[in-house]
Parts: sequence; C-alpha cells; structure tokens
Amino acid sequence: MRFQDISHEGPARVLKRPISMGGRKPLASGALVLPSEAPLGSRLRRKSTRTTAPRLTLASTERPPEETALERSLVDQLPAGRGIHLRLTDNRYTMVMVRRGVKEYRVRLHRMFAAAEPRLIRSLARYIVHNDQRASAVIGAFIDRNQHTIRQQPQRPRKVVLRTAGLVHDLKKVFDRLNQEYFEGSLEARITWGPAPRRTRPRRSIKMGSFAVEDRIIRIHPLLDDTKVPEYFVAWVCFHEMLHGKHGVEKRGNRRCFHSKAFIEEEKTFRDYHRACAWEQENRNRLLGG
Repeated sequence: MRFQDISHEGPARVLKRPISMGGRKPLASGALVLPSEAPLGSRLRRKSTRTTAPRLTLASTERPPEETALERSLVDQLPAGRGIHLRLTDNRYTMVMVRRGVKEYRVRLHRMFAAAEPRLIRSLARYIVHNDQRASAVIGAFIDRNQHTIRQQPQRPRKVVLRTAGLVHDLKKVFDRLNQEYFEGSLEARITWGPAPRRTRPRRSIKMGSFAVEDRIIRIHPLLDDTKVPEYFVAWVCFHEMLHGKHGVEKRGNRRCFHSKAFIEEEKTFRDYHRACAWEQENRNRLLGG
C-alpha cells in the first residue's frame, strides 16, 4: 500500500533541484512520498479577508453517490479557484494518488475513504494541497486500521513488461553483478527501465530509481541510459533500490521509515559510493534538464 504523489512506486531515489519555493511545494507531478518522507508540516490556512473565487468541479454522470459526496466535502477544504477530480478505487497497492495540475487536483483514493469523517477529510485536503507530514501520518494510521478491507478484495495479477537492455547500459548484467557481490545472490527482485519521461522542460526533481514493494520490481529512470552517465553511477542507483528489497520498511509509530540507519550505513559499502555521490553533484543540473 502506498501514497503516490503522482505516481508510483514505493521507495525511491529522488534528486531534487535546490530552489527556494518560499516554503511551498511546486504544483507539479513529483516523486512518491510516504509519511516518513513527506516534507515538514505546512498547513492549509484560510484568509478571512480574501476575495472568494468559484471552486471548480468536474461535472460527471453515473458516478457512485459516495464518490461525489466525498468530492464535495474535499472541495470545501481546497483553496479558492482550485478544482478536484476524485475517483474511488479498489486498488490493493496504491491507497492515495495525487496529481497536481495548474487548476485541478486529480485524486484517486481507495474505497475505504468513502465514509471518511471530518478530521480525516481535513487531513486528506492538507495532503492533497501541501503534502503535509502530519496529515499523511493521520492517513497512514487510517489505512493501517482498515487493512482488513484491502485483504478481503480479490487480487488481480499485474502484467509487467520488463525491459533490461538499454541502448548503453544493461540493467540485468548490473543487477546480477551487484547481487553476487553484495547479496551473495540471495536478493529476489526484478529490474527494468522505467517509461520514457513525458516532460521536456527542466525538472525540480527526478526519481532516478524506485522499488515497488508489492511485486518487487526495481525501475530505473531511462534518462540514465546515456553514454554520458557512467556505469558506476547506474550501478549505485540500482544498489540503492536493491537495499530497499533487503531492508524493507521500518515502522515508527504511525510513520514508515524507508532509509533506516542500517540502510544508510550499508549503502556506503558500495565500492564507488563517494565517486557516484560526487558525479551526482557535478551533474545535477544536466540530470534535471537545466
């Protein structure tokens, strides 16, 4: 089960552009954020003196009444002028997914949220708008209490097409070598290049790799399949995601920690760790498209 701030996957290695946003998150698709990694608490505040602009909703027919009711409740919590398009799903893996557009939030929630109480609705709104850390903790606790509703659903097989051979780097060869060298060949996971990126303008962040917990698939950003990206850097990103497969998720109260102290210490055992870190810093702008 996951939160998705756009997309996808589970734990991920994300490179971010060091730009000050005045404490605000950019309203754009980004990397998956879970409670343990959400940015520190920003709150949804209202100004009593502002001019109220109309709130936007999408007209739709033949939608479940619980879906439209929850959408109306969330609209009341959004900033003026921002709309929301909500869908309730029976997805067993992604409990919350948010895509932040210029005028509208596109949100997919598991059906367990249909009867959300006011406090949970306020937390959902803060998470949708601000990616708020405390709100995500409330949502995470609610998901944990409703695990039984997920387990009761029939599991549908997911068809995944793996693409390991790139134009420059072969991920299978990299994975197999790392598995033998660092995990004694015991790590069970699959690896593939991710889908081609859609955007062409400079990014504020890039998810270089991710590990999907439910099907144990590592996805590597295709931007790294380039002659200018050294093999040791690709291997480092792969190694980072492989460590997620080994260490799993550490739970701390209502929060989930993906990079435990043991994880961070083991990552430093990578043969080219310092060299890869230095290359990342030197090539940050190019990776981000700047």
